[in-house]
Amino acid sequence: MKPLEGIRVLEVAMYGFVPSAGAVLADWGAEVIKVEHAVKGDPQRGLRQTGTMKVEGDPNPNVEHANRGKRSLGLDVASPEGKEVLDELVRRADVFLTNFLPAARRRLGIDVEDVRALNPKVIYARGSALGPRGAESERGGFDMTAFWCRASTAASITPPTIDGLIGPPGPAYGDTISGTNLAGGISAALFKRERTGEPSVVDVSLLGSGLWAMGHLIGLSQHLGEPGVAPVPGSHGSPNNPLSGLYRTSDGRFLSLVMLQPGRYWADVVQHIGRPELVDDPRFATAELIAANTEQAVEILREAIAERSLAEWTERFATLSGPWAPVQDSLQVGEDPQIRANEYILPAGELELVANPVQFDVTAPELGPAPEFAAQTEEVLLELGLDWERIIALKEAGAVT
Repeated sequence: MKPLEGIRVLEVAMYGFVPSAGAVLADWGAEVIKVEHAVKGDPQRGLRQTGTMKVEGDPNPNVEHANRGKRSLGLDVASPEGKEVLDELVRRADVFLTNFLPAARRRLGIDVEDVRALNPKVIYARGSALGPRGAESERGGFDMTAFWCRASTAASITPPTIDGLIGPPGPAYGDTISGTNLAGGISAALFKRERTGEPSVVDVSLLGSGLWAMGHLIGLSQHLGEPGVAPVPGSHGSPNNPLSGLYRTSDGRFLSLVMLQPGRYWADVVQHIGRPELVDDPRFATAELIAANTEQAVEILREAIAERSLAEWTERFATLSGPWAPVQDSLQVGEDPQIRANEYILPAGELELVANPVQFDVTAPELGPAPEFAAQTEEVLLELGLDWERIIALKEAGAVT
């Protein structure tokens, strides 16, 4: 049995952030009904190009990533007939999940008080750009603005020598992280309700998630009174540890060493790179001397590692005791045997998608495809007890698709 099997989630949301929370809940076994605009659907369905990547036809990963495993209902929640259907869905839900702005929630009658009047025990979960309090709580935003820029990642990752700003590494980067946070909060609220009978209002914002992702550096900055500054491009990394940094291979790839105790790993590393004479080199006899002679050690390692390809180093470093990793792009990760062994990328209909990072009982989730727009409208309405005459009337009124 999946952890959230039997839990009903009603998702009135769009784009990437909050729908990705619904996707995680679906991965964990919840039944998720996605309510979409009766005519337009979720605007995310129109996203075909991100950066240089363009998707022709379906399936569209821009939609599938945050919507796998759900059912779709095309519903005009602004119409009286559509609102009646939505209200009945609310009465049956364990979780009401939304990212509509406060003004829209009030206008549509789906704010906390409205939903709780229909279902006092529902978990009300909302995702926002900037949080539920403060002068800007009514404003919207995206992961680029609230998560990446405002929460300090952009400034912290952009070296001072660059003219411009480094952007997020991919679409929905902050959305996906924030959505997982929201799914975790919902799960905790369900646990509290199970124990106490009391429902919660769960809030997660892109801004709060971005701050949490940068929490270690922000803590240092607030304590020391100075911002974090990105290293100059091409620099090794650590100024006092040659075994913590990036090294280029002969085929133009990189590998990352992260051995925070250089004295412990130095002998093993130099033997693996074919330089056993460095084990007894007096310049590197202790951790303190290694730190003092970091520049010389880095040059030695750069020269040695540049002699072989990443594939060769991967084979040689299979027995290396310290932590290291190949630097991989978003295509190369699909060929990583460790990723495949743990089923971190899984089939979802016609696509392969990344699973959410949580596994229960050493078992990967089963990923279903995202629904076509309004594909389950009739199915959901029949489950609510509506007869065909009523369903046809709703369709003719434009309340459902």
